[in-house]
Formats: sequence, C-alpha cells, structure tokens
Amino acid sequence: MSNADPIATKTVRDKRLSFRASAQQQQLIRRAAETTDSTITGFILGSVLESAERVLADRKWFVASDEQWVEFQALLDAPLAPMPELDRLLRRENPFADSD
Repeated sequence: MSNADPIATKTVRDKRLSFRASAQQQQLIRRAAETTDSTITGFILGSVLESAERVLADRKWFVASDEQWVEFQALLDAPLAPMPELDRLLRRENPFADSD
C-alpha cells in the first residue's frame, strides 16, 4: 500500500488509535511498510481498513429483533410498485438474439 492510497490521503485524520505490539511484530510491520514504500501509519491504516471492509462485506449473519424480522418479511412479501420503464425494457427485442 503506498502513500497515494485514496483512503489514507483524502480523509482528515483527527482521531488517534494506539495499540501494543511486541518488538518482533513492530519490526515485521516496519519492514513491510518499507517494502511497500509506505509510512508505518499508512501501512497499518491501509491494512486495517482493507481487513475491516472484507469482514463487513463477508458478513453472513445479521441479528434482528422479532419486530424487525416481521417488518423485513412484510417488505419481502409486499407487491412491487409498478415499474413501467422496466416493463418497456423487458418487452424490447433482444439485440443479441440470432436473426435466423
């Protein structure tokens, strides 16, 4: 991850996070940051954000109260609002169909 990473450069950093690491962990992080031509902060922040996005995107279980579940099911079961543009699009001739 380089210093040109948009996540690291376009956001105002006004909060501080701190954590403890062993000397061996710190050395490994420092070497990885140097290898990717990043600052230690940029490397750690980029790695943590990438991991956080992956965790949240891959989330398969969502917790809902009984009331939220009932509302969700009602929304799924409700009829769709009319979509004339979609209906018109679906009635158009398929441009990829063979014209034999």
